[in-house]
Amino acid sequence: MKEITYTQALREAITEEMCRDQAVFLMGEDIAAYGGAFGVTRGLLELYGPERVRNTPISESGFTGAAIGAALTGMRPIVEIMFMDFMGLVADQLVNMAAKLHYVFGEQAKCPLVVRTAAGGGRCYGPTHSQMLEAWFLHSPGIHIAMPSTPADAKGLLKTAIRDPNPVLFVEHKMLYGRRGPVPDDDNHLVPFGQARTVRPGQDLTLIAWSWMAEQAEAAADELAECGVEAEVIDPRTLAPLDIAAIAESAKRTGRVLIVEEACRTGGAGAEIAAQLFERVHDYLDAPIRRLAAPDIPIPASHVLERAALPDRDKIVDAALELVEE
Repeated sequence: MKEITYTQALREAITEEMCRDQAVFLMGEDIAAYGGAFGVTRGLLELYGPERVRNTPISESGFTGAAIGAALTGMRPIVEIMFMDFMGLVADQLVNMAAKLHYVFGEQAKCPLVVRTAAGGGRCYGPTHSQMLEAWFLHSPGIHIAMPSTPADAKGLLKTAIRDPNPVLFVEHKMLYGRRGPVPDDDNHLVPFGQARTVRPGQDLTLIAWSWMAEQAEAAADELAECGVEAEVIDPRTLAPLDIAAIAESAKRTGRVLIVEEACRTGGAGAEIAAQLFERVHDYLDAPIRRLAAPDIPIPASHVLERAALPDRDKIVDAALELVEE
């Protein structure tokens, strides 16, 4: 094991897969000499040259479409979209093309495409650069969605995504890039899709959270333990496929569930998880399933207002205590 940042873990995954497979290449805005908006691809141009580390025009739909074409011919493109807020510009390419090709053409067509994007608030980037939009694509069969919360999962899930024959939306929270953690020193460190991680065991309630909220939930669980409440924290890792079996098993044991997500409450991934859980474990629950999410508003640019809007450790602790008291 070694201690590296989330950013370094992502870079390692890309570097190792580019070394392992000549079909892997990168496309995106300012990913070459500049190294990407958040520095993930820094140094890769020097290692692999402009043929495999390609700067693109500011045309997300255009270069994503080109990447889909490359994937159909046997290449394995990794596309970087600077901010998840710009995913609307590539939605047609992903939803109506990449996600459908294998279903339409069967074994004649595979689309091994990875779309990396930075998401979430916490940096006061305002309403058009701070959104969590994973629920949009959760409603589109044919797209895998990975949302790692640790450096180890960032590396392992990204390597799995690059090797997957299906299109993968790989969501990286901005607040996680600088986080450090242990990562296996192994070129074949893979984390399978659809396998949730038990961040912390507990018996009084289940906290379900992903991406940056998984870290916040773990911190909240530490604080809850000081109050005598043992919370089990489950990180799904991937929302599509979703390891609902592991989540349901935890809910059965604890009898209480709090789902935490940074996206706005209405129509979020948390609502889908709550519905699937209710179908499976309602007889085991001691209280209604609760959700903690952002209000249905654009994310403010003001630091004070952004903090008030987004879930965090303190809000998770308060919601969990209320749930246990029920």
